[in-house]
Amino acid sequence: MDFPPWMQRAIQARLDEVSALIEHDPELSRVRGETNEAFEALFASKDVEQTPEYAEWESRYIVTKGIENERLYMQGLRDGIQLKVSLLGVSTPEEIDTKA
Repeated sequence: MDFPPWMQRAIQARLDEVSALIEHDPELSRVRGETNEAFEALFASKDVEQTPEYAEWESRYIVTKGIENERLYMQGLRDGIQLKVSLLGVSTPEEIDTKA
């Protein structure tokens, strides 16, 4: 099933917005900084793959990507649920609270 072009644009715009929010997340910025430091230390030696610095960089890189993917997944899940609820016309608990 293909989405209409307007929906594809809306999904892409939301993905861009969420990606920008994640890019500026303080925790992720800290983890990225640690990953960059480990990467720089990695190339300080000649036999890169056999060094503890490589293992350290690889470990931090995997953690960084894991955090990014988890945040993107969770936001996508929330957005998908919100979209489904909106399309079905069901009131969310937040909407019920504001109406009361």
